[in-house]
Amino acid sequence: MQSGGRQAEAPGRGPRVLVVGGGIAGLGAAQRLCRHPAFSHLRVLEATARAGGRIRSEHSFGGVVEVGAHWIHGPSQGNPVFQLAAKYGLLGEKALSEENQLIETGGHVGLPSVSYASSGVSVSLELVAEMASLFYSLIDQTREFLQAAETTPPSVGEYLKEKIRQHMAGWTEDEETKKLKLAILKNLFNVECCVSGTHSMDLVALAPFGEYTVLPGLDCTFPEGYQGLTDCIMASLPKDVMVFDKPVKTIHWNGSFREASAPGETFPVLVECEDGDCFPAHHVVVTVPLGFFKKHLDTFFEPPLPTEKVEAIRKIGFGTNNKIFLEFEEPFWEPDCQHIQVVWEDMSPLEDTAPELQDAWFKKLIGFWVLPPFQASHVLCGFIAGLESEFMETLSDEDVLRSLTQVLRRVTGNPQLPAPRSMLRSCWHSAPYTRGSYSYVAVGSSGDDMDRLAQPLPSDGKGAQRGFPGGSVVGSLPAMRETRARSLGREDPLEKEIATHSSILAWRIPWTEEPDGLQSVGSQRVRHD
Repeated sequence: MQSGGRQAEAPGRGPRVLVVGGGIAGLGAAQRLCRHPAFSHLRVLEATARAGGRIRSEHSFGGVVEVGAHWIHGPSQGNPVFQLAAKYGLLGEKALSEENQLIETGGHVGLPSVSYASSGVSVSLELVAEMASLFYSLIDQTREFLQAAETTPPSVGEYLKEKIRQHMAGWTEDEETKKLKLAILKNLFNVECCVSGTHSMDLVALAPFGEYTVLPGLDCTFPEGYQGLTDCIMASLPKDVMVFDKPVKTIHWNGSFREASAPGETFPVLVECEDGDCFPAHHVVVTVPLGFFKKHLDTFFEPPLPTEKVEAIRKIGFGTNNKIFLEFEEPFWEPDCQHIQVVWEDMSPLEDTAPELQDAWFKKLIGFWVLPPFQASHVLCGFIAGLESEFMETLSDEDVLRSLTQVLRRVTGNPQLPAPRSMLRSCWHSAPYTRGSYSYVAVGSSGDDMDRLAQPLPSDGKGAQRGFPGGSVVGSLPAMRETRARSLGREDPLEKEIATHSSILAWRIPWTEEPDGLQSVGSQRVRHD
């Protein structure tokens, strides 16, 4: 079969390899491949005009803000992102200190500096700490179900609610205090939704939840922006590797394609782009977000993927977590404030009825993190997950700003609180090439579904190593089961299986999930965000 459209030929000999997607997963795969002399014929096809995917640092408010990935959680020697950031000189002295790397956080979000209730009063931080201790102890208990064949209940949310009901039997406070305790717990449920990238913890499977690995280290950020990491990786690649504004329409695989510039040679894969350009290749590395897969599953592969892969894509969860930045001329918070919690006293994790989105979407907002002060502005960063987050994307900037101004005036008890002077927000669900933020193991799925996606096509029986369940599936050479090169003197897995001629092959990089929320690379429950 002769491939049509413009043939984009790369120089050099050896197998042609295409990487679809220029987020950190695609860049990481390209960097690894470029280090190997056998892969001089490499291209990365990126749908947008920029690399980095959901790592997106923007200059705004007189400084740098992270619209996508925000922290490195678990910044210590076992975290590949931390290692890369340290290697490239992107972290501050405190983050690099041994003391910082040894701090054990348990993978949990820290306590707020101040907690406001919807009635306009401050919530006792002692009460917040008590409920956080209960909640995170229950989260830690979910690890007990890791090897369970079946769990009752099946979801993390149902398990947490069952345990909370049991604890409530021992509460001796008055009804108002009990109600406030439940409201605090509801906020913590919403925090966990941001951490897990889901609308509800009832959607997150209980048994595989314990697979997530938590690394030591106190969360850190990139002083000059997370995008410095992808910029450094980009700089290490040959200049002609990246192809921007090249969205892929269909990957034709397991075929026999030819091109005029290579007479007599056939290629098992043809990548067809939306603009009509076609790229024949021997191997394709697919690093597009799972949300995009879900949206375009019926048309992105020809022939269609095998049933087991289709089912895995459909079963694995993929949710939305967004940020809303609010800029103030003067701060209304105390100088040492780092985290503002918002508690809605009419909300409880034990109540399943949800208000209409248009009336109460903002109640899913977990609160605000105080960004380091910029030259002439003060900025709060709010997090919101789930359907409420997706609904927020449909509103105008004016509507969002108006709603959050009303929220802040209400919870602080100050009706004269000055409105933010500007706003910036992420909209990851409506972004056409992401369709959400990051994945989770949903009820009805398991880590085995991740492994199924990591198997090469056509199947040669040599699957990739099971990595971090929170991560996306990356297609690559079957031999690339490790993210680090083996030491000298040992066989190179790329060299060993260079003769394998599969067309779409699988390799999942544990540290390359591109979230927008509270999770971080290096830990399965705390991705790089």
